[in-house]
Order: sequence, then structure tokens, then C-alpha cells
Amino acid sequence: MAWIILLLSAVLEAVWATALEASNGFTVLAPSIIFAVAAAVSMAGLGYAMKHIPISTAYAVWTGLGAVLTVAWAMFTGTEEPGVLKLLFLAGIIGCVIGLKFVDKPNPEPVEPVSEPAEKSADA
Repeated sequence: MAWIILLLSAVLEAVWATALEASNGFTVLAPSIIFAVAAAVSMAGLGYAMKHIPISTAYAVWTGLGAVLTVAWAMFTGTEEPGVLKLLFLAGIIGCVIGLKFVDKPNPEPVEPVSEPAEKSADA
């Protein structure tokens, strides 16, 4: 469940980044409201995911996918030109995010320390 919430939070990161640009410095009301709501929900989702996923992985996935989705949306809407190298580098970010999922290990349960045997006395 934490991974699903993290992925949805990354989508919301792209939403708030796009809304921030559309808000024109918070002078346009609707995108400003969308920014505020999406940013708050995205951060809350990231915070929840970090309870279950290591911070290094969760934050990298959140920022990486958010960045890829933001650029992809900008290319789709025509505000940014797509290019072979840009698409290659975006694919690299996606590959790295997928790789982080596979190397993420759940935190093991703490192991009780083993006590050392008592030293033998010198007269034995």
C-alpha cells in the first residue's frame, strides 16, 4: 500500500509543479488552489510512504517520477520540445526508480544481542 501511495504522491507532485507554473506567480486563482491542495496531499502521501519505505528510496522515487511526469506533461502539451536525448535521460530516471524498488529491503526485526559466556576464573 505504501508504494501505491508513493506513486500517487509522485503524480500529485507533477500536478502541483504544473499548477505552480500555470499560477503565474500565484496571480491566477484556480492553478494556485490546485497547487496548494496537490502539494499538501502529495507531501502527506510522501510522509506516509516514508513510514514504510526507507527515506532514500521514497524520496528518490517521489522526486524522480514527479520530475519525469512533469517533463512528459510539458512535452505532451507542447510547452516543451521533445528530443531524443531528453527522452533517453527521462527513461534513465525511470529505470533508476524501478531499480530502487528492487533493491529496497524491508527493515529486519532487531535481533537480541547474544551475551558472551562468562570468563573462567584463574583457579579453575
